[in-house]
Amino acid sequence: QVQLEESGGGLVQAGGSLSLACKASGRTASRYSIGWFRQAPGSGREFVAVTRWSDGNAAYGDSVKGRFTISKDNSKATVYLQMNSLKPEDTAVYYCAATLQRGTTISRFYEYWGQGTQVTVSA
Repeated sequence: QVQLEESGGGLVQAGGSLSLACKASGRTASRYSIGWFRQAPGSGREFVAVTRWSDGNAAYGDSVKGRFTISKDNSKATVYLQMNSLKPEDTAVYYCAATLQRGTTISRFYEYWGQGTQVTVSA
């Protein structure tokens, strides 16, 4: 079992920045890759970024490349998502999730999900 808890969402103006955190807990949490997804109203779940605990390799969705950065702190069992140059279309509920399929961008391969945190970007 892996438990995930997101924090750091909020309201920001376009062009601004926010940082999200995902704290993982559970006996086997270190075996999992942690990814971020987002879901806007009326839309499906979109892949944002993923990182692996083992080597820190990362992958990003096309819509966030160059603006978002995923990082991790193994000592705190926490994965961060730094979001810069935010746009109104980044508005969504952001979820972190855990997968044993290393680095996958496909949501159905993620076994554990956090409760989500709202990010709202005003124009």
